[in-house]
Amino acid sequence: MENIPSWAPRTPSPPALRPLASFSSSAFSLLLKRMDGQHRSPASASTLGHLVEMSDHWQPQGAPTPSRPPAPFPPGRSLSRIRPAVPSRAAGAAGKMAVALRYLWPLLLCSPCLLIQIPEELMEPPVITEQSPRRLVVFPTDDISLKCEATGKPEVQFRWTRDGIHFKPKEELGVTVHQAPHSGSFTITGNNSNFAQRFQGTYRCFASNKLGTAMSHEIQLMAEGAPKWPKETVKPVEVEEGESVILPCHPPPSAEPLRIYWMNSKILHIKQDERVTMGQNGNLYFANVLTSDNHSDYICHAHFPGTRTIIQKEPIDLRVKATNSMIDRKPRLLFPTNASSHLVALQGQPLVLECIAEGFPTPTIKWLRPSGHMPADRVTYQNHNKTLHLLDIGEEDDGEYRCLAENSLGSDRHTYYVTVEAAPYWLHKPQSHLYGPGETARLDCQVQGRPKPEVTWRINGIPVEELGKDQKYRIQHGALTLSNVQPSDTMVTQCEAHNQHGVLLANAYIYIVQLPAKILTPDNETYLAVEGSTAYLLCKAFGAPVPGVQWLDKEGKTVLQDERFFPYTNGTLGIRDLQANDTGHYFCQAANDQNNVTIVANLQVKDATQITQGPQNAIEKKGSRVTFTCQAAFDPSLKHSITWRRDGRNLQELGDSDKYFIENGRLVIHSLEYSDQGNYSCVASTKLDVVESKAELLVVGSPGPVPQLELSGRHLLKQSQVHLSWSPADDHNSPIEKYDIEFEDKEMAPEKWYSLGKVPGNQTSTTLKLSPYVHYTFRVTAINKYGPGEPSPASETVVTPEAAPEKNPVDVKGEGNETNNMVITWKPLRWMDWNAPHVQYRVQWRPQGLRGAWQEQIVNDPFLVVSNTSTFVPYEIKVQAINSQGKGPEPQVIIGYSGEDYPQASPQLEDIKILNSSTVLVKWWPLDPAQVKGHLRGYNVTYWWEGSQKKHSKRHVHKGHVVVPANTTSTILGGLRPYSSYRLEVQAFNGRGPGPASKMTFSTPEGVPGHPEALHLECQSNTSLLLKWQPPLSHNGVLTGYVLSYHSLDDGVMEQLSFNLSDPELQAHTLTNLSPHLRYRFQLQATTKEGPGEAIVQEGGTMALSGTLDFGNISAMAGENYSVVSWVPKEGQCNFGFLISFKARGEEKMGAYLPPQYVSYNQRSYTQWDLQPDTDYDICLLRNTVLLHQMAVKTNGTGRVRLPPPGFATEGWFIGFISAIILLLLILLILCFIKRSKGGKYSVKDKEDTQVDSEARPMKDETFGEYSDNEEKAFGSSQPSLNGDIKPLGSDDSLADYGGSVDVQFNEDGSFIGQYSGKKEKEAAGGNDSSGAASPINPAGTLE
Repeated sequence: MENIPSWAPRTPSPPALRPLASFSSSAFSLLLKRMDGQHRSPASASTLGHLVEMSDHWQPQGAPTPSRPPAPFPPGRSLSRIRPAVPSRAAGAAGKMAVALRYLWPLLLCSPCLLIQIPEELMEPPVITEQSPRRLVVFPTDDISLKCEATGKPEVQFRWTRDGIHFKPKEELGVTVHQAPHSGSFTITGNNSNFAQRFQGTYRCFASNKLGTAMSHEIQLMAEGAPKWPKETVKPVEVEEGESVILPCHPPPSAEPLRIYWMNSKILHIKQDERVTMGQNGNLYFANVLTSDNHSDYICHAHFPGTRTIIQKEPIDLRVKATNSMIDRKPRLLFPTNASSHLVALQGQPLVLECIAEGFPTPTIKWLRPSGHMPADRVTYQNHNKTLHLLDIGEEDDGEYRCLAENSLGSDRHTYYVTVEAAPYWLHKPQSHLYGPGETARLDCQVQGRPKPEVTWRINGIPVEELGKDQKYRIQHGALTLSNVQPSDTMVTQCEAHNQHGVLLANAYIYIVQLPAKILTPDNETYLAVEGSTAYLLCKAFGAPVPGVQWLDKEGKTVLQDERFFPYTNGTLGIRDLQANDTGHYFCQAANDQNNVTIVANLQVKDATQITQGPQNAIEKKGSRVTFTCQAAFDPSLKHSITWRRDGRNLQELGDSDKYFIENGRLVIHSLEYSDQGNYSCVASTKLDVVESKAELLVVGSPGPVPQLELSGRHLLKQSQVHLSWSPADDHNSPIEKYDIEFEDKEMAPEKWYSLGKVPGNQTSTTLKLSPYVHYTFRVTAINKYGPGEPSPASETVVTPEAAPEKNPVDVKGEGNETNNMVITWKPLRWMDWNAPHVQYRVQWRPQGLRGAWQEQIVNDPFLVVSNTSTFVPYEIKVQAINSQGKGPEPQVIIGYSGEDYPQASPQLEDIKILNSSTVLVKWWPLDPAQVKGHLRGYNVTYWWEGSQKKHSKRHVHKGHVVVPANTTSTILGGLRPYSSYRLEVQAFNGRGPGPASKMTFSTPEGVPGHPEALHLECQSNTSLLLKWQPPLSHNGVLTGYVLSYHSLDDGVMEQLSFNLSDPELQAHTLTNLSPHLRYRFQLQATTKEGPGEAIVQEGGTMALSGTLDFGNISAMAGENYSVVSWVPKEGQCNFGFLISFKARGEEKMGAYLPPQYVSYNQRSYTQWDLQPDTDYDICLLRNTVLLHQMAVKTNGTGRVRLPPPGFATEGWFIGFISAIILLLLILLILCFIKRSKGGKYSVKDKEDTQVDSEARPMKDETFGEYSDNEEKAFGSSQPSLNGDIKPLGSDDSLADYGGSVDVQFNEDGSFIGQYSGKKEKEAAGGNDSSGAASPINPAGTLE
């Protein structure tokens, strides 16, 4: 009350009424004019035209509030013509008005606040709401349902007429009248196929109450029986080649359109082209026949969709007589047969014109329109230009159309004269209206058609011609007018227009009512809406004449200055595109000539709900799972929720908690089934708005099972045929591509199914070609892109009669497995090809080229051995299947051969061409076929590696083998070893085996050598390194030396130093002037005269000498008489040599003396043998008198080996005697050594020649020597040094004799390098008299 300005009069709101939340739009300017006194005359405005609009939005207190506004009025029209948009089944807009009045009047009658008296007898005119279609075709056993439903108050009474005569459904036998409210419908149920014939006719329904009578349109009921082809005798059609012929179809007549197909007995469509075509009448036309058209199974099929039936005509036998003199002839039209014809086309419908011509050569068809241009956007040419389709015919398509048939000999033509006419259609359909007393009522009924429709009027179902002449109505120019209407003038009128093409009918009522004015919307109502939406503020004004309504702000100014504000003629104010500042108070003022009232409406604008991420459409396979996500934003002041729906139902209502998982805006559906597909929607809602985002889920997979099979045409079993049909399978959202037809023979192969073939997915029947004597049980499986579905249930079993075999065995072969026989084999017939319970094979043979008699034998097994044949002779062979019914077809002659013998000659070698050091080309002359003694299968080329060309080179034998096809007389042998000798053999072979071999030897030239073995780096000083290596395993020729190159890795300078080492026997080299702070990459390559080979690469430097030598993770373990010392070389540590010694503790004289051994750092381990059991040993690691590491170890066992008690061997005389003998032996050895030294140097090369070739034995990475392990043992750790300049270690462990100044070199195994290389190096150095080896810090002797 406090929101109402002083200028606004107030009336209390009816407590029993409640407004809805929103409704729709209309024009407001006309209301303002009426409030100003304009357009107030009874003739121009309806006093009660606003009544229905107000009633549309009222409901009893407590009823739920609808979420949609009412339909708006169209703007710019007088109130008497404005009605809300309502459904229009049979009665148009009047239906909704009557429904609205039914809810409104009880509310008004019970309202205590109304100031005028409402007549209690206020009623509703009848309105037809539903009725059957104008044409109703029923088929045998179908129930007949005639619908007629209507609303009205008081209750509507129904009556029917049939063919203009009163029809009483309740009194008819077999008729059931519906007992539902507002229904006059009835159903006719028959118990035989002819009952529908008795009820054929034209029906009409009338619905009446006190206010008038509404009338339905005429309902024509037609009964049609099951289609049957007339019995006829189809005679063969004989025609000469090149002539034309027409094969008639003449299907049974039907009230519903039917489809015609021409097929053959295999259910294959007859191919149609320019020469052969089917007309619109179903006949099959041949412009000229060919001998290929000669068939006895041209069958016309008629498909009746109404009865879901396909029937076929008896097959037509077309017999074409061949001729050698086909006569050309000009075209002649087979259809139409006359020169011109007249057609009537209906406006809006398609036009189909057809011309089919005969002639030879085959004519072509052209279409012309002399009276105008063909509308290219609506015209199509089909059936090879023989049919013209013109869509959506209009008056402009009226005129002449011409078809022209042409070939090289002439032409023929036909002219269609098309007249376009139209069934009646509305220009202005009469509408129901409410009027106040004294007004003039006018109903307009404007129709058009061609020819012009005839318009008739009825009042309450009675033609106006049958009414008295003293009536108040006046009919003029298609309009019915009543002046100065009174309540007794309430009526229902019918306007009916018809011509020869159709009928139009409209019911419209005139209802006269008088009521006072009133605002029915509650005062001070608060409206909530969201931004961006449209708010509807209600102001329901009720009265007669219609009150004017306007909306004002607090200052009394109109709100319509903002274009976002728009009024409706029912008083509602709409505000579109709401903004936050639209929140406030709005005032509605309603006024007529009786009163003036105002109410206030409060508007609050909230944030709109938005779905920020909605679910997406999904296609998933059966059995998988799918996830939908949904995120939304809401107004914080509003309570909100997110729910999920499926096809409009909340998923929670489905009660399947295991199926759906819903959490945090996610919907997960597990184990998808086909029943899960549908529309899933995320619904974000508040009390003000609901936002929904939908996604479609399709569940795809293999098809369902074919539900039912049916066998027919059993009379065809004599011809080994049967007709199989089936019901379509469910495609599960993926089109069925084909059907697989299978069969099982429970007698011959139970539970094993064989495919008979596949048919297209749109085909549901086929005639099957069967084999004789098979017990057929069929099943059908549907297949789509996801695979085959489940098979159908098995059909009943049919058995075909026995017959002679129709096939002979295949894969017949004749081959001998001995030199004097031939084995004939074949692939046996499958049991389904036996055509009888048993089958045998008739085998015939004879030598090829002889025309004498065939030898033959009948066998049961699929082979036959022919003995006592000549070697490799060709034979003609035939194998024929036979059974109890006869023989199979004449078999094909196959050429076979008797047994082969080994080839009798060897291929003659033509040439061996050296391609490179590892590849040769071998050629030979082809072998004489007569010497092959069989089918030449190819050549075996075998080669052996016999050794290197290097002297005394020995290796294991290497063998290679190549198989060459028979049509090739050369091959390339690759992967050979360079500088080697090979032995070669070539043999021809056939199916029996290889023949004699031709032999030859060849040698490969030198190649580049392999990489040197085991490149080691050993530090000599801070600036020098000793490089040691082993020769390559593969010399591939005569080594000429080595190429050594290196460069720094750390200073960024990539300059590479390289020089040649020309001594091929060299295995060590010292580099000086190296930087102690840099790392180097060293690369060593061996060379032959062909150049350097593959390089071995090693990285290292001398930097380790400036630090502490490190033995990481050093350990020792012992056995009974040995000990193993192991260590892990430190990464980046330079390789170096050191001494390792074992000394027993305790009794110093016990056990044999163990001299120190020289070991390489990179060796990683060392094994000391000849230790005493159960003894403690001290282990020392030394380098240049520096102790690097010391440790202890104890051997296993039960105790030391004790020396025998003293005997004569301890006597002095015995010791002297033995000393003298040793001295003499020593002198002799010295003399032998001197003599041998004078006789020549002890060459490393000579020693190599006494050993296995270095290429044929593996090398040990941890040794630098070039000799075998046996050689190392000869100079092993247990033997003293042969160099007399080296003193043995004494018991005082003095290492003075092993100082760095002594020119001694040790190998890794403890032996001296000097014993092999010292003399040679000494000579190369220029005669140095020193008997020791070159000093490791003096590289002069090794760099030359």
